[in-house]
Amino acid sequence: MINLRLFPSRQLALYTVKLFITRSVAVLIGLVLVLMMLDLLGESGKILAVPGNGDPELWRYVSLRIPVLITTFLPFSVLLGTLIAFVGLNQSSEVVAMKAAGVSAHQMLAPIFFASLGIAAALFVFNEQVTVNSARVVRAWSDNDYKPIPPERGILTNVWVLKGGDLVRARHIGGRGSGFHAEGVTIYERSDGALKRIIDAQKAVPARDGWVLQGVTIYDSSMNVVSKVDRQFGLQGVTPQQLTLSRVDPDTTNFFELRRKVEEMRDAGLLTAEAEAGLWHKIAGPLSCALMPLLAAIAAFGLARSGQVLLRAVTGMALGFAYFVADNFSIAMGNVGAYPPLIAAWAPFFLFLLVGETVLIRTEE
Repeated sequence: MINLRLFPSRQLALYTVKLFITRSVAVLIGLVLVLMMLDLLGESGKILAVPGNGDPELWRYVSLRIPVLITTFLPFSVLLGTLIAFVGLNQSSEVVAMKAAGVSAHQMLAPIFFASLGIAAALFVFNEQVTVNSARVVRAWSDNDYKPIPPERGILTNVWVLKGGDLVRARHIGGRGSGFHAEGVTIYERSDGALKRIIDAQKAVPARDGWVLQGVTIYDSSMNVVSKVDRQFGLQGVTPQQLTLSRVDPDTTNFFELRRKVEEMRDAGLLTAEAEAGLWHKIAGPLSCALMPLLAAIAAFGLARSGQVLLRAVTGMALGFAYFVADNFSIAMGNVGAYPPLIAAWAPFFLFLLVGETVLIRTEE
């Protein structure tokens, strides 16, 4: 008689979910600790090189980077945690016992699948509430060479804008409304492709039909002369909106704010491929946690005494890592406009969903 129940039993469901969650959490903690130590070794010299920085700044960097590492490597941890749990079940012949009791492969996977859906939902909320804020602050802090950053809202760093044939760079943008300003502004004036003048301004404030530049240093390449003025009017035709929309980073912007910025970019006639791909990937990325158990399921089956458990585990790991490679490649293609944003974000997910389901059905069902 065919067992059509979704879960094998309450006891088995709780048992497998407990194994899955504990192994995944253990792997995540190990990965985050190791990667955080390596990251801190590379950045601690830069942080401590700034006068006034010490141990509190190192701990602040750790607190800002840990949420980013958790968001990045939680799907990896789910993959490895599932593999460890399934290999243990296989080697102790618990899979054989469940199959002998009439439990199908899909029924064994069902509790873990629903648990991974919960992890995906939690990861989405964590990313929206914690990670984007941490990523925004640590990005601004590192771009400012780990010097103190002003306590203001709407901070953007290292923004580039093309104005006609001239290039404009703003190292720091902050404030809202009447308090909006740019700091560390450099204007590269070009004529027929050749550099004509470099204008450096300590600060730029929006004014009517342009900007008021303060603390200006001008280098004239034709005369090889450097001059300084306290105040100058420039950047005619460049609006504050152009600066704020020229660099939209999905990693530092939450889902609803990013969707609003995509609409603003579309209304302004700007390219939205990268922002749209990042918008959809904010859903597809966390949802990959629900895909990992299916890709790792091959490690659960096959007789342990056949000597193929290690081979099956390596195959499951290879499928999982192939997904991450394909996902990164697809997002890169979406960022340059080679793939439509929707396809760039979702194609790897559905492709490997079909691959994992095909492997499971052909080998076990």
